[in-house]
This record gives sequence, C-alpha cells and structure tokens, in this order.
Amino acid sequence: MAERDYYDVLRVERTASREDIKRAYRKLAMQYHPDRNPEDPDAGEKFREASRAYEILHDPETRARYDQFGHAGVSGIGGAGSGDFDLSDALRAFMRDFGGFEDLFGRSRGRGGRSRGPLKGSDVQTRLKVTLEEVATGVEKTLRVKLLQRCAACSGRGSTTGEPETCPTCQGAGEVRQAQRSIFGQFVSLHVCPRCEGEGKVVTDPCRSCGGEGRVREEKRIKVRIPAGVESGNYLTLRREGNVGPRGGPQGDLLIVIEVEPHEVFERRGDDVLLELGISFPQAALGAEVEVPTLDGAATLGIPAGTQSGNVLRLAGRGIPRLGGGPRGDLLAQVSVWIPTRLSAEERSALERLGESENFVPPKSVKGFWSKVREAFTT
Repeated sequence: MAERDYYDVLRVERTASREDIKRAYRKLAMQYHPDRNPEDPDAGEKFREASRAYEILHDPETRARYDQFGHAGVSGIGGAGSGDFDLSDALRAFMRDFGGFEDLFGRSRGRGGRSRGPLKGSDVQTRLKVTLEEVATGVEKTLRVKLLQRCAACSGRGSTTGEPETCPTCQGAGEVRQAQRSIFGQFVSLHVCPRCEGEGKVVTDPCRSCGGEGRVREEKRIKVRIPAGVESGNYLTLRREGNVGPRGGPQGDLLIVIEVEPHEVFERRGDDVLLELGISFPQAALGAEVEVPTLDGAATLGIPAGTQSGNVLRLAGRGIPRLGGGPRGDLLAQVSVWIPTRLSAEERSALERLGESENFVPPKSVKGFWSKVREAFTT
C-alpha cells in the first residue's frame, strides 16, 4: 500500500511552519496514543503514521528532501519510508520531544515550563523475546533490567547528613527571573534555575555512594504477564517501573516492546499459522488421517481423497488467539506430496502399470500452487 502524503497525515498545509507541524503532531499523538485508546485496534497504526510524518517534516533538512523528491528522498531516514519505523520508534519520537507519558495525561508544570520539586525519572525501554507457543497461550516472564534505583545509603536524599537545603539562587522557586532592557522597555523572562535545575533544593554534603543523586544503577527483576495474541511491535507499559528521579523524584515507566521469535515449523499469518505438511502419494490419492503438530499439541487432520500438492487444509481454532479477545485463528496445512527417489523393481513395475491408466494422466489445465494458497486465505 502506497504511503500517504506526510502533510495530509498531519493535516497541515505545505507552507506550515515548524511550530505548526509540532502542534499538529502533538494533537494527533494525544488523540491516537495507544495508551488512551486501549479498545481501538487502529489507534496504534494512526499514532505510528503521524509520528513517522512528524519525524520527516519537523527537521528542515529532511523536510526539504521530502518536498523535492517525495518519499524516495527520505527512504531509510529514521525508518521512514522503509517499513522499519515501528510503534516503538513512534513512542521514542513522542517521548523525546514531548517529555514522555506524563505529558500525555497532563503533568502540572511551574511557570517556567518545568515541574518544580523532585524531578521525575526517565522512562526505560527494553525488548522482550517470546516464542510462538508463548504467544498462543500467554506467558508470565521475569525480566532483568538495569535501572536507576533509590540509593540505600542515603535513602534517596542524596545527602549524608540530612535533607537537601533550599536553593540559595532561586530561594526554592525552581526558576529565576532575567530582566532585559530594550528601546521598547524592560522585558522579564523566567528560566529554570541553573543551580538546582528546577528542584528548588540543593545538596551541600553529597552522599559518597550516589554522588548526591540519591540513586544508583542496579539490576532489578520484574515479573510481567504477556497476554495471548501479541505480535512483534506490540508493547506493554509498566507504570512507575522505570528509573527513579534524582533525590526522591518519582519513577518513570518501563516500556516493554515485544519481539516474537521466528518458528522452525510454523509461519504466522495474522491469527492463523501456516504449516508445510508432507504426505505420501497413496495418502493423497486414497485419503487418510494424519497426525500434525499444532501450537498446543498434536491433532488429527483428515486428508480428502484426491488431494493435490499445494492444497491448503484447515484446522479451525488451532491458530493464535486474537489479542483482546475474539475467535481464535486456524491452522493452515499446506500439502506437499512427497515423491520417493528410490524404487524397488516391484514398486517400479506397479507404478508403470498404474501409469498406463487414464486416471493417472494430469488434465491439461491445472491450477497453480499460489492460486490455491490465495483461495485458501479467502475462503
């Protein structure tokens, strides 16, 4: 499917300013962010599409290349136009320019644009590999993640002797005023305090274990439940499981991006799984019942008499559960008739006699393999 024009995606004119593009993207990101639309299966794709358009248009250099050459001019930049820009890339773009998940739901800010008091810890992203069997049933996993955690030596205060003191530069306000004179009069602007970085407090006797940060990097074990039906690119957000903020600041979030490992037997097609099934010529000609593997154990599959190589047989309900509920997919067994490469004299003689029968002469018009596969997926 051809990609949509990036300006159309963000709903802006081609003459839009950089600020116009940023505002338009933030509006769409807040509208379609998956965390705000857990019941809408299309929201994640719309969020990803808007983020990809923003990545190209907010940068003057890539925007100029896109304006001149279209999608071909920006292919491969940040994943855009190459099919590699997935949901995790979109989330990183949003967190990078808009401060993470708290902004999405309305974080209170000081007049200078920064939250006063302890700063929130950063969000952390990690990838989790799961097998197709685990996707079929859901699974609980234990992750080992290195995170910034509260320093035990100072209880997260950052100070060895007591609580941090009020910042003498901003008097605890977290921001400083700067006055400038011009021919039009005096202008006063507010800036984040450079000494306390907006916290309003400073540490004068830093803890030796954490250097006054109130946090140290340690490995943490976290249990997470992966629901059935997930696919690569899906993600889970664990609130308040990311890095702790400096000197008692609240924790960020832990973003777990799912990566489904390739399977040596099955190929996933949405909620269905495809299996290549080898059968003998007598089984194909006479019909049979054969045992086939599935994601949750062996099952019996009936082979109709006269089955052709390339036919696709269906085992209903033996595929992958739909994420969030709904009917389970099917197992699609793609038949391949095995031809022996070595024959005894008796076997060769029997086949030669059968070959003289008109029933063993193929018709002039036989449907091709891929047409049969397409039929199986549309029926």
